[in-house]
Amino acid sequence: MAANSRLTIATHVLAWLALAHRRGQDVLTSEQVAASVNSNAVVIRRSLGDLRRAGLVEVRHGAGAGWSLARAPEEITLLEVHDAVDAQPPFALHHTEPNLECPVGRGIRPALSGVYGRVEQAMRRELAGATIADVLRDTLTS
Repeated sequence: MAANSRLTIATHVLAWLALAHRRGQDVLTSEQVAASVNSNAVVIRRSLGDLRRAGLVEVRHGAGAGWSLARAPEEITLLEVHDAVDAQPPFALHHTEPNLECPVGRGIRPALSGVYGRVEQAMRRELAGATIADVLRDTLTS
């Protein structure tokens, strides 16, 4: 099963927009952002659309069209980015009911639900404690 990279791509997009702004370029086109991510502009526009709906980026149409951050990078947490692009929990239970006649099948869902809930809470705490500014700082010092 492949890992989901939507959070990583969206964070990359936001960090690139933050750096562009810092360098005096207020907007970037989806093609410019796609070049940094090394992805297709259609994929980037989809991610930017999710981020726009969450109020994390703004789009300018017409002359000077492009994308920019809607807030300062210090004010955008990775939790907000996660919730904008991939609000799925990190783990899922069975898609169908396990065999309830089996002792493991009967107890696996309650046993894993608690563990998965704690993992998700820990993940959300960590994401809430990191901002786009933090990621950009760490990226530029790597």
